[in-house]
Amino acid sequence: MRVVIDAFGGDNAPEEIVKGAAAASAELNVDITLTGNKNTIEKIIRENNLKFKNEPVIIDTDDVITMHDDPTSILKSHKSSSMALAFKELCEDRADAFVSAGSTGAIVVGGTLMVKRIKGIKRPALAGMIPSPKGHYLLMDMGANAECRPEMLRQFGIMANAYLEKAEGIENPKIGLLNIGTEDTKGTEMHKESYKLLKSAPINFVGNIESREMPKGECDAVITDGFTGNIALKLIEGTAITFFKMIKNVLYKNILNKIAALVIKKDLYSIKSMMDSSEVGGAPLLGVRKPVIKAHGSSDAKAIKNAVRQAVIFSEKDVIGNISAVISAEGD
Repeated sequence: MRVVIDAFGGDNAPEEIVKGAAAASAELNVDITLTGNKNTIEKIIRENNLKFKNEPVIIDTDDVITMHDDPTSILKSHKSSSMALAFKELCEDRADAFVSAGSTGAIVVGGTLMVKRIKGIKRPALAGMIPSPKGHYLLMDMGANAECRPEMLRQFGIMANAYLEKAEGIENPKIGLLNIGTEDTKGTEMHKESYKLLKSAPINFVGNIESREMPKGECDAVITDGFTGNIALKLIEGTAITFFKMIKNVLYKNILNKIAALVIKKDLYSIKSMMDSSEVGGAPLLGVRKPVIKAHGSSDAKAIKNAVRQAVIFSEKDVIGNISAVISAEGD
């Protein structure tokens, strides 16, 4: 299997991206294609003595699409960017999966208009695994679609169900709709209609879920529009970071607290590790014809390695084939 990686996408590109690619190649036994400035990539490999399963293919370009660029520029002024060339490798079957920590908007545009949607899918959506005391739950959409129609949320539920069953091995996952109350009469007209459509979908829809129940892992997947989902994601991330800082301040407050910290240090690190986004790797763009993984913008080498791991599982479990089959049956 070959994974193409946008080596210049993300806050820590290109060094952390290239290091993660090497780790993934060695650990996961996959071939790697890297896109970006060839001299820089080769220098990173040489100076860090990085080892790949097989020598990586490097596609040379100096063009990079940034977070500040118009996402649609990937089709025009930045069609020779590291991200666009990575998508080209995927589209032309020279790679089996795509990974980038670059611009979310550009990845959504590239995935939708270059890779193309699965037949019958109205809009692709970003689906990310969020840690909880019960393990993880899926949040979808995390930012691909700011505005959604009820029929789109229904498809999000179907795609989330397929991903959890195939990639995560969760049998009959519980799917909930993010809302301001649990009653079916709560929310806007869009939420009320979405509730009805999800209830009729071929999934285990358990009704509305309030945001305060999300961190508990009461559902295996939480469905929402991309605007709300992105706010929820960033609130969860910010709360976790702030919470751990507050704990650290308490533990370093005085000598007795420092002694207590030594006693519980191992357990605290296990909680921190559970909340570490780099363990997950990234979010698949569900609804497109090939595996596209959006890694976090601040991804380090570990996160990139795990994003490649996601891509491998996504491909091997044929999540796309499963989504296609269910959506096709819906249209019959």
